[in-house]
Amino acid sequence: MKPYKFIISGGGTGGHIYPAIAIADELQQRYPEAEFLFVGAKDRMEMEKVPNAGYKIEGLWISGIQRKLSLKNVMFPLKLISSLLKSRKILTKFKPTVAIGTGGYASAPLLRSASQKGIPCLIQEQNSHAGITNKWLSSKANAICVAYNGMEKFFPSEKIVFTGNPVRQDLLDISKKRNKAQQFFNLDANKKTLLVLGGSLGAKKINELIDNSLSFFEEKNVQVIWQCGKFYEETYKNKSTGTTQVHAYLNRMDLAYAAADIIISRAGALSVSELCLVGKPVIFIPSPNVAEDHQTKNAQAVSENNAAILLKENQLEEQFESKFSALLSSEEKQKELSENIKKMAKPNATKDIVVEIEKLISEQKGS
Repeated sequence: MKPYKFIISGGGTGGHIYPAIAIADELQQRYPEAEFLFVGAKDRMEMEKVPNAGYKIEGLWISGIQRKLSLKNVMFPLKLISSLLKSRKILTKFKPTVAIGTGGYASAPLLRSASQKGIPCLIQEQNSHAGITNKWLSSKANAICVAYNGMEKFFPSEKIVFTGNPVRQDLLDISKKRNKAQQFFNLDANKKTLLVLGGSLGAKKINELIDNSLSFFEEKNVQVIWQCGKFYEETYKNKSTGTTQVHAYLNRMDLAYAAADIIISRAGALSVSELCLVGKPVIFIPSPNVAEDHQTKNAQAVSENNAAILLKENQLEEQFESKFSALLSSEEKQKELSENIKKMAKPNATKDIVVEIEKLISEQKGS
């Protein structure tokens, strides 16, 4: 029997790339002889991240449609035709068993071309509000793996499988790492710890909020692990004190989560999935500057289950201190949020997605 060949496309942001790599890793573990090829958008971060993870990648000349009137949109039809032609060439040469898409510009031409060639296609949607690419591909996909309930409003219901989002496996049991985490970050075990996450680049409004609240946290006897992002490192690195530590990155996210009593975070799909697994009280401050305001929708899907607190950026000035104080002073509320968010976790998401891919392979063999 010939080894399986998997072609995978997802990119533009870490939110699309990370699930794609996680799925490839799980497939490689099950099928060590399998061949893998990723397809990304030229000049986007996947062209660096995928080879770093040990996989080959080909680039397409593709970008998204700008939502505002823009000269870039004039080039879009040309880029799409070019990418469809190159996708067909790649597929003819590579002859994949299955095509997998996790969203992002490049997955549109690749999976569209794959479905036209009769190659089984699976797409994975990370957000509670489906992206343009996946909505466009859904009629041609054989299976659609989702992370939220109610996705029938975007996709054909008979194709939907509720799997959750792939998450880092080192987060599965962080409760045992509490002591190690406190030593690693040199924390006072008698004080509550706040972990602040703004994504790898940073979040301007969250950073401004934390900067303005440092004396408030000190009054409350709270120590802070503040991940400000690489864009803001120069601005905030001098804010480190005995009780506040500023990091551009956090290389040991498992230990950061283990050390935290309360977490403030953006609401990107993968962050939300990780935080469900971590099971700590969370205050979500979604970015309003993303497509279809999907971060707010992701956060609402959790907060509506009384599993997190949602604060919009325009509410921070009036509500942040009172909401934070109320949460800090109520062990009962902290416990309630923790228990409810844990119920939403899907720790076996990657394995469940791969099971769906295996079903497509066996259906193909049977036909």
